[in-house]
Amino acid sequence: MTSPGDEDDPVGPIGWLKWLWTTEHGLIAFLREIVGSILIVLLVGALLFGISGVWPPMVAIESPSMDPNIQQGDLVFVMEEHRFSGDAAIDHNGESTGVIPYQQAQEADHEKFDSYGDVIIYEPDGSEQQTPIIHRARFWVDEGENWYDKANPDHIRDAENCEELPNCPAEHSGFITKGDNKEKNGQYDQVVGLSEPVKPEWVIGTAVFRIPYLGSIRLLMGMISGQVASAAGVYGGLLGTGLLGGAIVMDHARS
Repeated sequence: MTSPGDEDDPVGPIGWLKWLWTTEHGLIAFLREIVGSILIVLLVGALLFGISGVWPPMVAIESPSMDPNIQQGDLVFVMEEHRFSGDAAIDHNGESTGVIPYQQAQEADHEKFDSYGDVIIYEPDGSEQQTPIIHRARFWVDEGENWYDKANPDHIRDAENCEELPNCPAEHSGFITKGDNKEKNGQYDQVVGLSEPVKPEWVIGTAVFRIPYLGSIRLLMGMISGQVASAAGVYGGLLGTGLLGGAIVMDHARS
């Protein structure tokens, strides 16, 4: 009589589980490695999600408008904006937005990615269909505010007053944002038409740290899966999602 888990004749659920766990049968061993890898990724993903409060917790940077502080091909860890937010975060309607823009950050000596202010990932115009943008929060405007004098003259084109400045007066309260790349992103997002002032509910999270080059793998996966999906007639992003930069965020670098 064989005992439960005998290599040649497994008996009962325990025996079969032991056999599946220990057998060197080619196909079973291969599938076991695949399942094990998937479980490890899921566990790490769950841990990162528990820390960040955002899914996906890491995003790949697609273009260079945050150069040199965040670069194309970086993988960036994202935190839910209210976690560990400082006292300098902007309040709106009696609640903290969790975001410290450039101007308030100067007073609080709050730096992120070698400059003042939080770098936020946001949905342009609140659209879930558009690729999220990762740019720095520069300052806050209230609904109806004439923010011409608050703006840096170098970042508002040739506008000489609020009437000549897009999104001025502000249609609603929100953040004025801009990429760090001085050559490619010299104007505010709200001036070049990337988004209206960013409402707090459009903010996905704040960038915490970057891993150089690793996001390039995610970008390559997205490109390959997009080509495969195009031929198959399905949405390519579904094939490329996962822990390794489960989303791609656009810097929107502009000349």
